[in-house]
Amino acid sequence: MSKVCDQHWVLLRGLARESAHWGDFVPLLQAAFPTATITMLDLPGTGYWYQETSPATIAEIVEIVRQQALKQGVLEQPITLLALSLGGMVAWEWMQRYPQDIAAACLINTSFADLNPAYQRMRWQSLGKIANIARLNNSVQRELAIVQLISNRRDHDQAIAQAWAALDELRPISAGTRLRQIIAAARYRPGDIKPQAPVLLLNSQTDRLVAAACSEAIQQKWHLPLHRHPWAGHDLPLDDGEWVVAQLQAWVESKL
Repeated sequence: MSKVCDQHWVLLRGLARESAHWGDFVPLLQAAFPTATITMLDLPGTGYWYQETSPATIAEIVEIVRQQALKQGVLEQPITLLALSLGGMVAWEWMQRYPQDIAAACLINTSFADLNPAYQRMRWQSLGKIANIARLNNSVQRELAIVQLISNRRDHDQAIAQAWAALDELRPISAGTRLRQIIAAARYRPGDIKPQAPVLLLNSQTDRLVAAACSEAIQQKWHLPLHRHPWAGHDLPLDDGEWVVAQLQAWVESKL
């Protein structure tokens, strides 16, 4: 990893989430890397692109996101990807297809279909809660149920739910996009090739949505560094953004 790796972070969110869901984590990251540029890219069907429908494959999602990055001038130098969950699959595929674009990548609580069974990639214990969420029409109630599933902190539930409901009102993500993102994630099998760029894995040992074993399987297959958080939920940057930033700082410093 060269010294430019911390100069341009590109952030990718997960299933049915948009750039604004990073929330207070972005200023934490900027404070840790004050000279860095931080760009948040929306996956198709979310955020700025909410009126579009997501493709049903990770490869197609990568092509669209990369074109977005090219148009914004993001790829003038190699970037460092920071990606959560579904975003981690997009990041991995991006590294495979366009290795020249990527200086390094940090993947948080992600999973691959060829390494773990479906009941670990979406934990069976959460399926009932997910089905109940899908039936909720009130955006505040729905987002409250989501935050209570993907976060293990309870001190911020109402505030986060209100903020996320406001995002849903402003840029609603369609049921079609949600379904096609689920299909894309469910069948993503990246194969055996290890990315050329350095990769750091972060996971939550008490993730109630995606089993911690999924990151561990990636670590074991490609012998990548994996740092484990003891109590956070699936949305690790939401639950303990300071810890994530500390891992990133140590990682970057170790590679300079």
